[in-house]
Amino acid sequence: MKHVFYSALTIIFAAAAIRAAPAALFDGKTLEGWECDVADIWRIEEGELVAGRPEVKQPVNVFLCTTREFGDFDLRLKFKSNGNNGGIQFRSQRKAGSHEVAGYQADFAKGIHGFLYDESRRRKFLSQPDAETSARLQLGEWNSYRIRAEGPRIRLWVNDVLTVDYTEQDPAIPLRGIIGLQLHANATEIRYKDLVIEELEGKAAVGMP
Repeated sequence: MKHVFYSALTIIFAAAAIRAAPAALFDGKTLEGWECDVADIWRIEEGELVAGRPEVKQPVNVFLCTTREFGDFDLRLKFKSNGNNGGIQFRSQRKAGSHEVAGYQADFAKGIHGFLYDESRRRKFLSQPDAETSARLQLGEWNSYRIRAEGPRIRLWVNDVLTVDYTEQDPAIPLRGIIGLQLHANATEIRYKDLVIEELEGKAAVGMP
């Protein structure tokens, strides 16, 4: 009986050991691992990714995107919108010959914080919080976003409040793609920091928050 008990513990500890530790998606110093077709829009200041300038309205949507793709993951970051429209692309692809990126977007802007939008593809909100949930977000100067994608299920949190729990019904929609940070057309400056990702491929999600 004792042998069985120790074997069970060994399995538990082994499973914990193979969990990939959360990793920084941005090193705070360089754009290594990222790319943008409008490079002068993006800069790094005091460990923050900064898009745009306070005095200039951006004429078109621009995106800073990862150079590799991700499938199932748990991503956490902070954003400072300065009242501007922006968002986080995921499971997305750049559109050939265009500045646009197509795929899921965890949106933020006045009235749409925590909404799930389908950018440059179905071009509609796929899921959004009700008014009572939106009222609980306690938005401030800096706000946190959490995006968890597991198979067809997508969950979004803003400031630790669950805003979206969406399950994709279309089997043709890709479950892998790049991650991107958006500066929306007519926006001026948005800042992002503390980007940390945990990849979930091959992990049991049962019981995970």
